[in-house]
Amino acid sequence: MTLRNEIEPQWEMAKKCYPEILRLILAYTAHCDEYGDEDNVEYRKLETQLHQLTGKDMSHYNLWEWWEGEGAEVLAFRIALPNPIKVTSISKVELSEIVRRIIGWSIPHKDPNKEETFEEQWQDYLDDYYRQFIKINFKSYKPEYFNRQKDAVGNYYDPSVEEIVGKIWKENK
Repeated sequence: MTLRNEIEPQWEMAKKCYPEILRLILAYTAHCDEYGDEDNVEYRKLETQLHQLTGKDMSHYNLWEWWEGEGAEVLAFRIALPNPIKVTSISKVELSEIVRRIIGWSIPHKDPNKEETFEEQWQDYLDDYYRQFIKINFKSYKPEYFNRQKDAVGNYYDPSVEEIVGKIWKENK
């Protein structure tokens, strides 16, 4: 299902900024490998450059130890992707699609003879974006709605899209 443009990630902006953000992160890492950055001067320069490119608060990102996370490429993508915005009149169907994307996004079978688009390449890394979207747009959002739950008998289970949407929708009204 396709969502309204204001809900979908701003792919063009991410695509435009991504190469420069990745270059800056890798250049900073190379600088640290060669010269170090004990006083964090270069780190602060990197934060400033990335903030100027994206307008984002860089304190939310681990710029100096990305190798302990998902890697420089994923970090660059997450930084390049503009933050979600507040949207009016989100339907239950749209919320269901967003939750579905968070808990089980899967791209249809890829054709090995066709080059992957930027969007296809990064589809699996939109969880933070969509969680942030729900948090901004639904005051009832709680991250634990997505966690394993315990039923009345004490067995653990993963909540369904319908269960998660039901909690968010009910408590938001």
